[in-house]
Amino acid sequence: MKTANIRINTIEDVKNFVTTVTKCNYEVDIVSGRYAIDAKSIMGIFSLDLSKPLELRVHSDDCDELMAELDKYIVK
Repeated sequence: MKTANIRINTIEDVKNFVTTVTKCNYEVDIVSGRYAIDAKSIMGIFSLDLSKPLELRVHSDDCDELMAELDKYIVK
């Protein structure tokens, strides 16, 4: 499993993020506080507090391509 802190700022970012994550065949979650949602769920993401960084959890060790595509959302 790989994790990263991400920030999604706009509605367009949410749509692009979900489109990118939906392409992968493994589980991807976003954690905000005590809430964990499926990162492939656009409604789930909108239910979170997007003003704070979120934790991305990718349930695969073979996800370098996905992480590269999501690099613009990763907080460094």
